[in-house]
Amino acid sequence: MASNIINEYKESACDVLRAVFPQAMQWRFLIPALGICASVFAQSSTVDSYVSTESPIAKAGVLANIGANGVKSSGAYSGVVIASPSTTNPNYLYTWVRDSSLVFKTLIDQYTSGQDTTLHSLVDDFVSAEANIQQVINPSGTVSTGGLGEPKFYINETAFTGSWGRPQRDGPALRSIAMITYANWLIANNNESYVADSLWPTIKLDLDYVMNNWNETTFDLWEEVDSSSFFTSAVQHRALRQGSALATATGQTSVVSGYNAQAEDILCFLQSFWSPSPGFMTANTGGGRSGKDSNTVLTSIHTFDVNAGCDATTFQPCSDIALSNLKVYVDSFREIYDINTGIPASEAVATGRYPEDVYQGGNPWYLTTFAVAEQLYDALIVWNNEGSLTVTDVSFPFFQQFEQNITLGTYSSSTSTYSTLTTAIKDFADGFVAVAAKYTPSDGGLAEQYSRTNGTPVSAVDLTWSYASALTVFNARAGKAPASWGAASLTVSSACSTSEAATVPVVFNVNVTTTLGQNIYLTGSVGALTDWSTTDAILMSSADYPIWSTAVTLLANTDVQYKYIIVDNGDITWESDPNNEFTTPTSGITTRNDVWR
Repeated sequence: MASNIINEYKESACDVLRAVFPQAMQWRFLIPALGICASVFAQSSTVDSYVSTESPIAKAGVLANIGANGVKSSGAYSGVVIASPSTTNPNYLYTWVRDSSLVFKTLIDQYTSGQDTTLHSLVDDFVSAEANIQQVINPSGTVSTGGLGEPKFYINETAFTGSWGRPQRDGPALRSIAMITYANWLIANNNESYVADSLWPTIKLDLDYVMNNWNETTFDLWEEVDSSSFFTSAVQHRALRQGSALATATGQTSVVSGYNAQAEDILCFLQSFWSPSPGFMTANTGGGRSGKDSNTVLTSIHTFDVNAGCDATTFQPCSDIALSNLKVYVDSFREIYDINTGIPASEAVATGRYPEDVYQGGNPWYLTTFAVAEQLYDALIVWNNEGSLTVTDVSFPFFQQFEQNITLGTYSSSTSTYSTLTTAIKDFADGFVAVAAKYTPSDGGLAEQYSRTNGTPVSAVDLTWSYASALTVFNARAGKAPASWGAASLTVSSACSTSEAATVPVVFNVNVTTTLGQNIYLTGSVGALTDWSTTDAILMSSADYPIWSTAVTLLANTDVQYKYIIVDNGDITWESDPNNEFTTPTSGITTRNDVWR
């Protein structure tokens, strides 16, 4: 771990400089002159070191939490995944269908791709364990009366009967996705009999549940909001598409039309979650929160299909709406955690479940921070495959973070703009891994969360999902994509289109000279400009100091008033009256060039 210690010293030196010279323009010019911590700006070596040391730790962490032989899963039946060995504050010594399925999807991907050929028996143990759990009578019902929506069980495959948020309808979808991935590999390797005898009966139960219940409300993956959930609906759609293809391949044709019909309806429904200004997917139809939630980023990486390109209909990682959503999600955490203080607006920060979170103190999570990086790595895989990337009016604010003079259009891999953008985005993605690395303890253990105030691990220790998320982001960084699931060329009717409200990207530039410790924020009269909020105001980038800049997607043909504010250690200074005011155009990019008053 010597290299980790060296990197910690480098990071500490940079933290000191950032505290003393917080404005990006000022400390970036100082650092080369002083010859200190250049690796912060070319951080791939730091992340390379972390990936090298953390990969085997994460893999061992996953295996340790799987019964019956896992070293931290005593009492768990064979093939049962414990969420965490933690038994107090919180007690996670249970098996969740969702967590188990996501973990084994990771292991199945490793096995079927040849990355780890030793996992065969463990995967079969998972199949047997989940088949048993399906049959357990529980508070949600029996296998035929809703019991498949039960979220968690004791690790000896018996029902948990305490009060809980139930049903949670993502579990059957995720379990079937994992098993179908395994089934497809078995069929390709001439083992159709095991698929027909052992896998299909279990898979069909889950798919039938999804087909019959997808349009009922559900608790979301955070087990808090009972409504419709973007993540749940998206994985249900994927499950039915894959289930239809498997049924066709195995001669189970009687279910195909039903699965396809419901999949089409779900895909149509998914389009309704889009909020066009400032451009993000609302995580849930209920809950009373902003709707900005890692639920949506997790959706993008868990429904990634490398053959689907940058398709927006299925929310592929490099689609314009997924990139816009990612920026809005990440930016919502820039000001709420102490450990993000002083980080410039275009750099990676710690992220959590959603900005209003209070569970266990409302901290960043390892798996949500990794998820941001994974979406970006997935996008880079597709752009590399296709040899180009496209900047649309929807994705413009995302790309403008990395190239302030970017214009709309398609850029081939032979252009300098493509090279500039993809290099910057790779560094940006590495930044999120570096954030997680910074707050990973020296033994490599990954808890559920890390403290918003000082970054120390908090909540459940050795969270299996955290370890699995490390494995998947490391694979994505290495350019490895999971098997395609059939998302390419899927379409919806015009009646299913996203909100018809037209939007336009607006660049806000303001020339203002600041002193050390000051930052410039934007707020205004519309929701995308935070409705005059000073606590939620938009942090602007000082990359071209003394010009501070940001790009925001606003509704077209709308009167907008706005002002800039200076924030200095919590003290707020508004620019003088009157408010800046303009009407957004009906199309095109608008740039507002202002001078501080």
